[in-house]
Parts: sequence; structure tokens; C-alpha cells
Amino acid sequence: MRTRLISVGERMPDWVEQGFSEYRKRLSRELPLELVEVPLGHRGKGRDAARATQEEGQAVLAAIAADTHVVALDVRGKQWSSEQLASHLGDWRMQGRNLALVIGGPDGHADAVLQRANQRWSLGELTLPHMLVRLIVVEQLYRATTILAGHPYHRA
Repeated sequence: MRTRLISVGERMPDWVEQGFSEYRKRLSRELPLELVEVPLGHRGKGRDAARATQEEGQAVLAAIAADTHVVALDVRGKQWSSEQLASHLGDWRMQGRNLALVIGGPDGHADAVLQRANQRWSLGELTLPHMLVRLIVVEQLYRATTILAGHPYHRA
């Protein structure tokens, strides 16, 4: 299973890059993860935020192969415990399809991305910086793989 984390936004702070790299390295054997960064749509004076979101959505959709299971990170999605995420990960592996987890831009996902998503996952009702979401997702993927492997990293 090829796994991609598709994230709108580039140039993360060093501390995010370091944390992300650490968990990605830990995942490398169990769940190799490719990071795909999509540029932010142009925002500014005289520019509609909805248009920028549509631009981001087009770029996100272009990064998703046809037979890919897509999970959109979305505040209106379902909240999963770490154990539930592990269960989903086990199911996704059994499907034999590639997996894409998608983090939207500052104004969320384009409607087309949400329509393409097979599932929506919410990290809760808190508003989180998107760079932090990237770090949380990769840590939770690592935690899910350790749960499936019976590794003691997860102590609930």
C-alpha cells in the first residue's frame, strides 16, 4: 500500500519538519509515507478566498491516483480514537488500494475534494494550525502501526 499525506501549504517551521521527519522515519518500515505539499492558492487584496480554495482543490485532486482510498481531514468528519484509527488502517491495508490523507488549506477543502473523499476524519472541534495537523497525523499513523504490531508505544 502506497501512502501519501497531501497537505496544502509549504515551508513548515523547523520544529514541525523535525517532528514530522522523526515519525516518518519511524514509519518507514511499517507504512512508508510520502509527503506531497500543494502550494497555497493565491490570496490577497481583490482575490476571493473561495477561488484560492478551488485552486488548492484542483492541485490536491491532481495528486491523487484513480484507485486511491481518500481520507480528508475535516472538522465535520468523524472523530476516531487511536484504536479506531488502527482498525481503519488495518482495513485500508486489506483493501489493497493506495491511501491518501488530505489536509486542506486555511479555508478548508474545496467541495470537489470532499466529494472525492471516501472518509472524513476530524481531530476534534479545536481549530489547529495546519502545520500542527501534519505533525499530529503522522504521529497518530505511527501510533496506529504500533497498536497493530502489539508494540508497547501505545499505552492506553
